[in-house]
Amino acid sequence: MSEDFTLDLGAVGFVGHDLMRPECVLATRSGHLYCSDWRGGVVRIGPDGSRRAIGCAARREDTDFMPNGIALLRDGSLLVANLGAEGGVWRLYPDGHREPWAMEVGGERVAAANFVWLDDRERVWITVMYRSNPGAGRKRLGKGAAADGYIVLVESVDRPQTARIVADGLAATNECRISLDGKWLLVNETFHKRIVRFALADDGSLGAREVFAEFDDDTLPDGMTLDAEGGLWITGIAANKIIRVMPDGRWHLVVEDSNADHMAAIRKAIADGTLDRVLFYKNPAKVLPNVTSLAFGGPDLRTAYLGSVSGDRVAYFRSPVAGVPPAHWDW
Repeated sequence: MSEDFTLDLGAVGFVGHDLMRPECVLATRSGHLYCSDWRGGVVRIGPDGSRRAIGCAARREDTDFMPNGIALLRDGSLLVANLGAEGGVWRLYPDGHREPWAMEVGGERVAAANFVWLDDRERVWITVMYRSNPGAGRKRLGKGAAADGYIVLVESVDRPQTARIVADGLAATNECRISLDGKWLLVNETFHKRIVRFALADDGSLGAREVFAEFDDDTLPDGMTLDAEGGLWITGIAANKIIRVMPDGRWHLVVEDSNADHMAAIRKAIADGTLDRVLFYKNPAKVLPNVTSLAFGGPDLRTAYLGSVSGDRVAYFRSPVAGVPPAHWDW
């Protein structure tokens, strides 16, 4: 059933309220959700629907800190990838204060961190989409921008000084995961419309890049999450697609909530090298709020929660297959 599952948009529900660009969502066994928030922090949603802002300003205009990817740590703090002018990955504590955690690698400033992820060994993976023209709202998106993104590995949360670049020369480097068998690091190259993978050594070093799956022109892979059968659930930004990719690279469409005129404008802007966030973040969809990430949660890990760049709530649906418990599941 999981191989041919399709989602009816009428089955999509929503949780939370008064969120701002909840691009990344994390779920825990306790039922709490953590959402990055464009007001400079993270919002925690309780199982009862209660809402707690952590480090958020009252208004977007009151901060230049721009959270994108987030990772929950054992002590309840979070690592936050910052797309704002200062860039880097920061540590945000439960009382709302934050401090720099990884601001450079090999003497090079991490200008605009896109994604941060904690693997089962509690190593930290960071992706940077572009070195060129960093900064939210100033970056030229699409294939007109240089393929100068990279992946960083940090050996542990307590040793940010071990940060090293393990893959370079990627195009719009987005979310990454380690395959269920532990043999591969997989990563989305958003504007090249594909997933690439690297053979993964025990010390975290990576082999040569190879293409694992390629998509059509309207599929811009952003988020990536593993299920218990080894499938990859991919969110396609702008077209509001959810795709499941099999361990052999075959894939099928789970749902799409797109607008043909909007996608034609995005395709043209990508080809021209003129795509910006104003166009990219418009959302003429019927139901889905410009989906960017997916996190499995619920008591059975079969509730899929969707991050977004255009919504003020978190969409969710029921999956026929459970997700893989994340490293933070019991924290």
